[in-house]
Amino acid sequence: MALWMETGSEPKTESEIADLQAISALKESAALELKEKGNEFVRKGKKHYPEAIDCYSRAINQNALNGPDTSVLFSNRAHVNLLLGNYRRALSDSQDAIKLSPENVKAYYRAAKACLSLNLLSEAKSYCESGIEKDPSNEELKKLAKQVDLKKLEQEQREAQVSKALVEAKDLVSAIEDRRLKLGRAMYRELIGLRKPVLDKNGILHWPVLLLYAEVMSSDFIEDFCETDMFSAHLDIMFSESCPLLPWDKENHYAREVIELYYEAGSGVSLSKTKILHYLLEGTAAANVENIGEEEKDAADGSPYGNSTGSFKWVKVNEKRTLHDVLKEQNFIVPMIPVFYVVSKRSSFYKDFRAGKWAPPV
Repeated sequence: MALWMETGSEPKTESEIADLQAISALKESAALELKEKGNEFVRKGKKHYPEAIDCYSRAINQNALNGPDTSVLFSNRAHVNLLLGNYRRALSDSQDAIKLSPENVKAYYRAAKACLSLNLLSEAKSYCESGIEKDPSNEELKKLAKQVDLKKLEQEQREAQVSKALVEAKDLVSAIEDRRLKLGRAMYRELIGLRKPVLDKNGILHWPVLLLYAEVMSSDFIEDFCETDMFSAHLDIMFSESCPLLPWDKENHYAREVIELYYEAGSGVSLSKTKILHYLLEGTAAANVENIGEEEKDAADGSPYGNSTGSFKWVKVNEKRTLHDVLKEQNFIVPMIPVFYVVSKRSSFYKDFRAGKWAPPV
């Protein structure tokens, strides 16, 4: 009997040939029955999808159907894997279906669909084109091809935005390095938000500057303080007669002629180039980019500049100096954007501040 024949041997008698034909017919019948059962399970809904996959797998394993019919089994299983979100398996099944029957248009559609979900956009486009070549009137493939094109366009635009943000941030870091400025960890994030310096087309830095009225911890912003501007130019505008008075300054202590600006000297740690770059990328399209260039890998921060006594040293700003001149001072670590403290010589707070009896809140 054919069941007892050695593997690889050819049937010799009519009886053996008949037995093999009967076995082949049984296996073919079983495969077709399993295919129909799989189709029924798909129609029953998601809860039955694993049973459908099992039926299609058992039908494939019968090795009883011709290439095009087996291609349909792989394509059907790919369809269910797509529905379940098993995109890698769906792609593999679709590829097997195409190998068995290059005319299986549904297999091209499912391969393209899986590639789109895996963000393999070039491959998705290729499968769409191949499927449309086989069936030029296939509207589903045409619609899917448009989706792929749209996603490719979005990806290209995103990549362009990331590239632009990286270039701008690196140019900023280079400008900061060229000026030998030291940047430390950002302070008052709840006030400064995502404000950052800007490098204009002439290579000049424009800083957002935070002014803190230390006495009441109220704040003001100079949104665009060009590094070549003197402090007096901005203060003359902010405290001119045409500007409204500070609502909390009932006694008019903070008049133009009696205010002074200070910065906190020798406090904090100067950050590495990498950490500064990551800060500058916050809020941009490149915020989550991990690989920012081999040349940026200098993770070690600088040495702390704080003194051992824990006291604060306030340095008075000469209003006739430019912002650049002040920021480049050896003892000034800029907390990502410049922060200056405004005090009034008329206020009783002034004496305590000058004596170092007041410290910024942590």
